[in-house]
Amino acid sequence: MKVTIAYIEEPPFGWTKADRAATGADIDLAEVILRAIGVTRIEYRLTTFSELLPGVEAGRWDMNVPLFVTPERANLVAFSVPVWAIGDGFLVRAGNPKALDSYASLAQRDDARLGIIAGQVQHDSARASGVSEDQIVVFEHQADAIAAVRSGEIDAYASTALGNRIVAQRMGRSMLEAVEHEPGTNGTQRALPFGAFSFNRGNSDLLNAVNAQLRAYLGSPDHRARMSKFGLTRNEIDPVLAG
Repeated sequence: MKVTIAYIEEPPFGWTKADRAATGADIDLAEVILRAIGVTRIEYRLTTFSELLPGVEAGRWDMNVPLFVTPERANLVAFSVPVWAIGDGFLVRAGNPKALDSYASLAQRDDARLGIIAGQVQHDSARASGVSEDQIVVFEHQADAIAAVRSGEIDAYASTALGNRIVAQRMGRSMLEAVEHEPGTNGTQRALPFGAFSFNRGNSDLLNAVNAQLRAYLGSPDHRARMSKFGLTRNEIDPVLAG
């Protein structure tokens, strides 16, 4: 049995190593789950974020790495049970020269520019907090958004707080700084949003098998140990176990 899974370049969740092999927290989790349900061949398809949902919906691959679950996305694809819960944050230049710690704080500065990856939920979150379209610069790839922060083209790049921490650590905190959003500052969103694998809505056999294995595996010592290697802790794992 073969399964093709699409991923994007977004450490620590997924990225391509020098030997062209896919790796990352979401890749590792997918491998464990798929092997456990009898998949003998796993292929990885590198794509852009904006192509993840159309690609799996059209059947160009079998499943996507986890992304945030929203009602709009659930109309297009079938989501697995959630696998992590992560809040938003900013990647800014070292010292955070414009003191940006939330979408609302950025919205209050007409001179502030925010970078967002096309199709990601951060776009809606920013708009809901008052950030204007004139302040938003859309990128297809994370690497381009990070380069724009470094060059000063934008003042902040919005992504997951965890992902930004990993990027800042890798690039050196003397260049970039990760800022976790202050609680309660981003509109009405209080609970951390959940991320889940996604599938073609007609592929119920694979979805059901993955879900059954996820329910047995998530929160186990092996799961926690594997995720900790990529920086995911009980803060990201425990919220999805409560249900």
